[in-house]
Parts: sequence; C-alpha cells; structure tokens
Amino acid sequence: MARLKSELEVICPCCQATLVIDLNLGRVISHHEPERADKPELSEAQRILAEQAARREAIFQQSVDAEKTRGDALSRRFEEALKQARQEPITKPTRDFDLD
Repeated sequence: MARLKSELEVICPCCQATLVIDLNLGRVISHHEPERADKPELSEAQRILAEQAARREAIFQQSVDAEKTRGDALSRRFEEALKQARQEPITKPTRDFDLD
C-alpha cells in the first residue's frame, strides 16, 4: 500500500507493533501486531484442552476434599471452645455505664 507524505510508520517499543500515523490528522490510522513466538499450533489444540480439563478437575477434587474435612475441623474447634468456656470462671460482664 502506498504511503502518503503525511503518514509516518513507527514501531512500538513495548509490543513491537507497527503503527501508521497520519501527521495531518494526528491519529493512528493503521496498526499491525507482530507474530507471536508462543502461538499454539492447531494440531496441539486437543492436548491443550485436555490439560486444562485435567487442571480444572484436580482443582475441583481438591475443593471437594476440603469441604469433606471442613465439618470435622469445625466440630473440633467447637469442642475446644466449649472446653475452654467450661474452664473459665463465670463473671459478670462489665457495662460502659459501670465504668463512669
């Protein structure tokens, strides 16, 4: 494509994209991204999807196991708090009015 005299082609220092800027308009009129080096191949799509599915399943199983043991942990904490409450002496609670 033929460039006008008012068009300037610049390469972005961050992403290496090519920007075409029209100096008269003061705007970017074209933008082309560079080819990614880590672009996955279509032939690897099945493997990538299988890996992601396995990862999701592992995370789900971990959360299921955590929920199964959650009840036991809560009951242990309740028993410990109950023992501690039985050992503490019963005192009259202080009120803000009593502090004056």
